[in-house]
Amino acid sequence: MTPSVRVAPPHGSADWRAAAFVRHSLAIAQVEVAKIMRDPTELLTRAIQPALWLIVFGQVFSRTRAIPTGTLSYIDFLAPGVLAQSVLFSAIFYGIAVIWERDLGIVHKLLVSPASRGALVLGKALSAGLRALAQAVIIVLLTALMGVNLRYDVASLLGVAAVVVLGGALFSTFSFIIACLVKTRERFMGVGQVLTMPLFFASNAIYPLAMMPPWLRAISQYNPLTYLVNALRTLMIHGGEGSTSLSVDLLVLGAVFVVLVAIAARLYEGIVR
Repeated sequence: MTPSVRVAPPHGSADWRAAAFVRHSLAIAQVEVAKIMRDPTELLTRAIQPALWLIVFGQVFSRTRAIPTGTLSYIDFLAPGVLAQSVLFSAIFYGIAVIWERDLGIVHKLLVSPASRGALVLGKALSAGLRALAQAVIIVLLTALMGVNLRYDVASLLGVAAVVVLGGALFSTFSFIIACLVKTRERFMGVGQVLTMPLFFASNAIYPLAMMPPWLRAISQYNPLTYLVNALRTLMIHGGEGSTSLSVDLLVLGAVFVVLVAIAARLYEGIVR
């Protein structure tokens, strides 16, 4: 019997281009992850702020019954929001690395490589998602020590991991776009700080949407962080329910991510001008 021979897709075909896109994206992600592995202390220091939110803010507000969290205790309600906050804060300043790479001449080298602009952006987004996942492990372990009513089944844990990676990739790509537009570290830091707090407080991370005034509730419907929190709350907590279904949350996050990658890919080359 003649063994079957696997034939590679012809050069230039749609299958070949798709395989090259995936290969280039993973190569970029691998390089970025290697940077994290050389300095893992950054992950620990970035986990301090969410830990303080849980330990201080969560413990204090758990003593009040004024926040309508339904059948959940406030600390159970807060835990997914703090995890989403950790994802947002770790990813939203990721674009500053792009400006550093531009200043060091690395962007020029990447732009003349065989990788497409979309593969370059996606690779960096994936690495940011993995960075967020590493921090998520620390936050989840802390919430477990604090007695949060977590779901420990394999499907839920894998779902949380996937959503964290998607959220980190989404907000890092948003940060990437800001970096391509402002082009300087000083402007980027200013814009990043201006955007972070509105994104966080115009979401259901630390209080339910029902507590918001109508105008803020309307804004929160267009905030990707709201859907990230909803998905994490559904997957992480026993009895946790978001304001939308999990399928809607994933659809919104996925669609926003695809749009942001497309925009970032078009803007990437302009950062060197």
